Amino acid sequence: MTTTEQPVGSVTKETTCCGHADSHCPGPGAETTETPRERVNRRWNEILQETRVTQTGVQILFGFLLSVAFTSTFRQLEALDRGIYVTTVVLGAAATASLIAPVSIHRFLTGQRMKDEVVETAGRLMMCGMVLLALTIGCTLLLILRFVLPGVLAEILVGAVMLWFGLCWYALPLRLRRHAARRSGTHDA
Repeated sequence: MTTTEQPVGSVTKETTCCGHADSHCPGPGAETTETPRERVNRRWNEILQETRVTQTGVQILFGFLLSVAFTSTFRQLEALDRGIYVTTVVLGAAATASLIAPVSIHRFLTGQRMKDEVVETAGRLMMCGMVLLALTIGCTLLLILRFVLPGVLAEILVGAVMLWFGLCWYALPLRLRRHAARRSGTHDA
């Protein structure tokens, strides 16, 4: 039985919260009254909000990338820069597909009592899309900075920016997750 098929009145202790202070997320050590159905619905709503933010960014960036090929400066690019451009456009298209896919999956599976699977798959697609988006941004920066800056300075700056993305988007959340797991482990003891 999936969580969307469980009775509304059932409550589980394993329910975790998103880290926000709201009525569904009591403080540390407090028991939650969120049902499995409420939890999956909350997680889906969170994914929708995250999708709205990332979709807008990737669509604007992708639109910019598509327009670059039609500028007079594009014809002046060297073979390496054209290769970077093609890679960037492909990464942008893949990021767009990954970040819009949860909406399509939801539309196709609405009413099939598969919300748990939809939420899990949408979360994974969002993570994949964010990796692709970070790579798209990195390649876009590389393309622009190689055009503007001499020597290897462009590559160094892009490397630093990509390191920052990795820290902000992946290392920090993983660190916070481990910290929360240790904290909850000490509360359980």
